[in-house]
Amino acid sequence: KGKAKGQKGTKITLKIAKNSIRISFDGGRRLDLSKMGITTFPNCILKLADVDELDLSRNMLKKIPSSIQKFQKLRWLDLHSNQLEELPEAIGTLQNLFYLNICNNKLTTKNLPEELNLLKNLRILNLGLNCLDSIPTSLGALNELKELGLFDNALTTIPNSVKKLPKLKKLNAKRNPFTDSTEQEEYADSIKRVDKLYLVEEKDLCSSCLKTCQYERDKLNKLKDITSSPSRKLSFPLLLTPNSSAKDNQEWRLK
Repeated sequence: KGKAKGQKGTKITLKIAKNSIRISFDGGRRLDLSKMGITTFPNCILKLADVDELDLSRNMLKKIPSSIQKFQKLRWLDLHSNQLEELPEAIGTLQNLFYLNICNNKLTTKNLPEELNLLKNLRILNLGLNCLDSIPTSLGALNELKELGLFDNALTTIPNSVKKLPKLKKLNAKRNPFTDSTEQEEYADSIKRVDKLYLVEEKDLCSSCLKTCQYERDKLNKLKDITSSPSRKLSFPLLLTPNSSAKDNQEWRLK
């Protein structure tokens, strides 16, 4: 009986939603419905479509409806750690969006809408931990993009249109089956302005994750010390991604 209730998911009422609105650091209104056991998109929140930020992360959502287009003021959308298999084409209408996190879902390249390339103001896009076997060349239209997460997918290559985005400063493509073992380093070297992408701050990690990351960082630092070739540089030595063991107060924000 309890199991059936869990499958049904938490029912979000308009009252619950209103009580979940917070003021963000820059004064915007943020609707935080993360970690609430939601299985279906709560239509009642369409009455709160004037919020600036929407956090539906760490739930059990499988689908985002086309009605997401009603959130025209939205600047920040966090959908990470759900069970999304597709995104609606209507997401391309959110022209004010500068942050989109759809990491740790079940998205495939086929179900990644081409309309993502319409998000002309997007600064941060996280597509890590999905089931992508390729990246649409059309994402090369995101000329304002500064940070891109592609880690833990099934990519064999990254299109030049994406690698050469004019403002891209942080690219994380770790743990993809690139056809050439040198390609991953090549992709990293193509963006010489940065060599690390930290997606979660250390203070937001549980002690176990932090120890693991510190151990890996120490190993890489020792390797750097003994390497004889100064021209060879390890890119992205530390990768922190969202997972169930991260602390509840973890926030994915543009600092």
